Amino acid sequence: MLVTLANTNVLVLNQNYEPLNVCNARRALVLVGGGKAEVVEEADGVLRTVVRAFRIPSIIRMRYFIRRPRPLARLSRREIFARDRFVCQYCHERSNELTLDHVVPRRRGGEHTWENLVSACHACNHRKAGRTPSEARMRLRRRPVRPAASLYSLLSVHLEKRPNWRPFFPGNDR
Repeated sequence: MLVTLANTNVLVLNQNYEPLNVCNARRALVLVGGGKAEVVEEADGVLRTVVRAFRIPSIIRMRYFIRRPRPLARLSRREIFARDRFVCQYCHERSNELTLDHVVPRRRGGEHTWENLVSACHACNHRKAGRTPSEARMRLRRRPVRPAASLYSLLSVHLEKRPNWRPFFPGNDR
């Protein structure tokens, strides 16, 4: 039980209450204990040590402002599948067994970029082969684009499990 509580996700806010990161409870307790952060909201649960018991934080706020560069969406298989919502972009079937397809094949000068990669099921990828979608008489569900990467989009995956974090995210009326 202690390992589960210590690995509980904690929302880290910047000094201006803007979401900064998500860390585990152990790291959050180190930040709070070192005077670098303060607890904004506590979660259910207690982390017990030999000497003390600590309430597990749910949200902490840094005591000083942290400057961060804007996050960039990394080009990876997982991110392409997430952008396409695990749906084949040709036959529109949802699947966990997807492949990457280059809209313009690499051997024809197609690049390995966000705008040229889509999720495809094995059957559609095999059917398209080394052709463009128009040559294979296949239609894309939607044009592939680079996803907008923001800290909010990266951290918002935690909102379903933690509705008490919602007030700290823009557009929290969902």
